Amino acid sequence: MAITFTQEKKKQRYLILILAVIILAGLGIVWWGFFSVPSEEAAPPALTFKKVQINFDVLNREDLKNLVPFERVPPFEAEVGRENPFLRY
Repeated sequence: MAITFTQEKKKQRYLILILAVIILAGLGIVWWGFFSVPSEEAAPPALTFKKVQINFDVLNREDLKNLVPFERVPPFEAEVGRENPFLRY
């Protein structure tokens, strides 16, 4: 029984050590991300908005004027569904 107890204690020590390393690495990444001084080259460019111009002359082309709409689909004339759709056939 003593062997099992010491093995469990060793396993628990390793797990605690691994958890501590993961936490320290996470804190190091957060520290580096928040407190690092950005260089002048890495600064994002200022937002500039371009003026949007829509060319409505495209709608007056002959190709678009010659288009024909689809034919109308007749309404469904058969009986719709079953009285209880959850019953088997």
